[in-house]
Amino acid sequence: MAKQAEESFQKRRLRGSYISVILSVSLVLFTLGMLGLVMLYAQKLSVQVKENIGFTIYLEDDIKEVDVERLQKAIDISPYSLSTVYISKDDAVDLLKTDLGEDFMQYLDYNPLLASIEVKMKAEYAHPDSLANIKSQLIKSSKVKEISYEESLVKMVQENIQRVGVLMLAFSLLLLVVAIALINNSIRLSIYSKRFLIKSMQLVGATQPFIRKPFVQKGVVHGIYSALIAILLIMGVMYYSQQYLPDLIQIQDIEILAYLFVIVMILGIVISWVSTSLAVRKFIRTRSDKLY
Repeated sequence: MAKQAEESFQKRRLRGSYISVILSVSLVLFTLGMLGLVMLYAQKLSVQVKENIGFTIYLEDDIKEVDVERLQKAIDISPYSLSTVYISKDDAVDLLKTDLGEDFMQYLDYNPLLASIEVKMKAEYAHPDSLANIKSQLIKSSKVKEISYEESLVKMVQENIQRVGVLMLAFSLLLLVVAIALINNSIRLSIYSKRFLIKSMQLVGATQPFIRKPFVQKGVVHGIYSALIAILLIMGVMYYSQQYLPDLIQIQDIEILAYLFVIVMILGIVISWVSTSLAVRKFIRTRSDKLY
């Protein structure tokens, strides 16, 4: 009876050790996954912000409709163009009336406004250098009177996005190092409780690969369980976040999320595998009198 009670106690202790490792690794992977999710959302938001940046081409007053269509089509097929909208002189009047809240044309005998083309740019071209080059090319056309865009706004957006990107990258690398260290320590503590078993296997003639194999296999399985738990937690956070912030659905990308979950799974497996292998090797090489 005493022996059975001891064996039962050891099994419960071993099971508790495994659960502790799985939960510890899950929480670390969850933290890494959430950081990755925030970075993905930040990237999508930066793309949306950049795609709202554009410029206005004001056309000459005597431009013909066929020339407008030709110019707009040329811009539409250009690599930097995301979309274009032609605003005629009459449309410009209506828009200005809406902005001012009154009919200013009653004081004028002619329409002083120019027809224009509003151009939205692809995100990769929405920075000051590209805009300056595009402006210098388009302004050469005899049909173009002026090109206008908020140069200071473009510079501010570019600088802020770069600054946030650098900070998030540095924080991500720091967190990854901390996460690896935490997972490694958790697994080392788990292997530490089996150090005498490892030494006993070695003393009866078991080779190092033979000793490592069951521990590494179990470590990989624990890494998979931990990654699955972390992924479920991330999905739970996403679900509840969308209940309070419905706009998050607009920047959600299923393909990118799938990549994120795959990365979390790979991290769980690889870190658990490497940490378990190193921990077992350490105790294999430790002298018997140093195990106590």
